[in-house]
Amino acid sequence: MFRKILLGLAAVAVVFVLVVSTRPSTFHVERSVTVAAPAERAFAQVNDFHEWTGWSPYEKLDPQLRRTYEGAPAGVGAIYAWAGNGKAGEGRMTIEASDAPSRIAINLEFIEPFAATDTATFTFVPTAEGTKVTWAIDGTNNFVSKAFSLFMDMDKLIGGDFEAGLASLKAIAERETAQVAR
Repeated sequence: MFRKILLGLAAVAVVFVLVVSTRPSTFHVERSVTVAAPAERAFAQVNDFHEWTGWSPYEKLDPQLRRTYEGAPAGVGAIYAWAGNGKAGEGRMTIEASDAPSRIAINLEFIEPFAATDTATFTFVPTAEGTKVTWAIDGTNNFVSKAFSLFMDMDKLIGGDFEAGLASLKAIAERETAQVAR
């Protein structure tokens, strides 16, 4: 009887490993918003990590969040590190590309609660209504991430955060544009 239970558990484990191994090895999440402002306004909010406290939803996860800034004050070479509670975790961002006012690429290193390195990209495309701002993240899934994806969809996990952040970014850029127009 005990042997049958062990064989059954082994079979379940093998099936689980096979199912997990079929999961995608990469992920991509993105959200966009149209901002009634020139691209330069939204671009400036993202290109300077000091401005993120005004619009990033992740800044609100821990009121005691410890922040450090290094490197360039903005643009390529700017570095922002954070350490906080279990929700905020710990990590570091480095701007690796800053093509004003159209694109920013950020190397995003998570340390806690899990180690991962992803790429966040912001694009700013002029439209008839102003600027289409897109926030995207791309990363790889190791075995644990693939297993996690069986139970939690990355798009659902962070998509709402991106939407909230873009809404805040939109409000700031549009408010600044209105103030300049006066």
